[in-house]
Amino acid sequence: MAVKKTPAKHASAPATKAAPGNPGKQPGPDSGHAYGKCSYSYGASPASWPQHGYDPRNETPPPKGPVFDPGRFGRMFPNLPGLVVDDAALTALGNAMRDPSGADPTRDNPGIPSGFTYLGQFIDHDITFDPTSMPEVLVDPQAVFNFRTPKLDLDSVYGTGPSTQPYLYEPGRRKLRVGATQTGGGDATIPPDMPNDLLRLNGTAVIGDPRNDENLVVAQTHLAFIKLHNKCVDKLEAEGFPQTGLFTEARKLVTWHYQRMVIDDFLARLCDPAVLADVVQNGRSFFDFAGEAFMPVEFSVAAYRFGHSQVRNAYNYNRVFRFGGVTPATLALLFQFSGVSGRGSTDDIPVPSDWIIDWRRFYDLPGGGVTPDATRKIDPLLAEELHGLPNGAGSLPVRNLMRGVRMGLPSGQAVAATMQLTPLTPQELGSGPDGQVLIAQGLGSNTPLWYYLLKEAQVQQNGDRLGQVGSRIVAETFIGLLDSDALSFRRQNPLFEPSLFKPGATPTAAGKYTMADLLTFVDEINPIGD
Repeated sequence: MAVKKTPAKHASAPATKAAPGNPGKQPGPDSGHAYGKCSYSYGASPASWPQHGYDPRNETPPPKGPVFDPGRFGRMFPNLPGLVVDDAALTALGNAMRDPSGADPTRDNPGIPSGFTYLGQFIDHDITFDPTSMPEVLVDPQAVFNFRTPKLDLDSVYGTGPSTQPYLYEPGRRKLRVGATQTGGGDATIPPDMPNDLLRLNGTAVIGDPRNDENLVVAQTHLAFIKLHNKCVDKLEAEGFPQTGLFTEARKLVTWHYQRMVIDDFLARLCDPAVLADVVQNGRSFFDFAGEAFMPVEFSVAAYRFGHSQVRNAYNYNRVFRFGGVTPATLALLFQFSGVSGRGSTDDIPVPSDWIIDWRRFYDLPGGGVTPDATRKIDPLLAEELHGLPNGAGSLPVRNLMRGVRMGLPSGQAVAATMQLTPLTPQELGSGPDGQVLIAQGLGSNTPLWYYLLKEAQVQQNGDRLGQVGSRIVAETFIGLLDSDALSFRRQNPLFEPSLFKPGATPTAAGKYTMADLLTFVDEINPIGD
């Protein structure tokens, strides 16, 4: 059904950059970031944590009304009441959201290669950073500060820039620094000191956002964007671009290519094509703001957490760590070889050379006859590993459901009705063992938004992409963030055409810019070879 359009509102001046959180301080496992699994903490209790972003209004219901401070979270649907569900019902439902067999190929989604799971986590870290814990009271989104600019501007990579964070940059302050690998135990013949790790100090990654060293795939993704910037600098220098302004021009080009890729490839695979095309061409209908965009909690706490259902238990990572090799790359191993989630052992960090990623196994890349692993389907079933987070942090699906209630999210049915869409029926929501638990807990007519959107994807799209409501929330948030950013390509140059890809190659997908094109330009697809 068509939805009524409201005019999009734009900032009248370039965005003011908010300082990101201190890279030396990391959010705890209750962090509200949408993708991925946090296994680290500030301290024993919220009282011991730094107080930025920690200001729940105890016993105060969430306010009616969005916010217009770009440094804060707010509501896309401010007039809808929050769903109230007791913890016992949420726990029962979360425990039922379990992938019965992580290896069942019928639950694979071949249309979305597995790299997009971790690209989604990387994107999330670029636009959100909420270190607020999940207290046992309702949390007002207006009291939660977003310590990442709500823009697709790669501040997670660039930090606050070479003037204020020069340690991220090489001498001359034009290129970003990278680190070197060490000898591995899976294949010790691969030489050490390869430039394929993040820069580290005593094992800790020296990068703009420490969360991007949370697991190996997102860390290697971060490294790919560092190398994209450095290759862009090389390209501009070879073309005779003046040294004055070289860094600024390189950052602009990299950021615009990234923004195009997010629309052309990431969103195109994940959203209903008709919904995405409508938002891109005709504008937003529900994500309304004055001036600069805020971060809507319907997106960050519900819709964008679809990525949790895409996680596999194990991956074909490279020629060494794969099924049929030394061992497949399990989730536990991907977290072990990282500075944030690992054991803190010098045996694991820096990253061993035999853990350098083979991107052909994560994205559709030509050559080598390698088929990438697929993501799991977008549905309410999560990998077994996510039901027992490290350090006793509990079940991720239970935590997601509880956080949605704490943040006062409306039911999925209420959001669908507001969009003038027909909500899922209790019969549709009650399908499968997880759905049976939903119905048994009395949630078939008033369903937590996160669960509703996962089930909607399963019912409407066979788990291949998001359904109508999920696609609308995700697409409007991303396009809204771009349209509110005075420095984005959609504001500066809507006709911008990507140019950064390997000489002789062309963008795939009929002129669309893809993650495969980006990696092809970087030209380090499989550094350790076959």
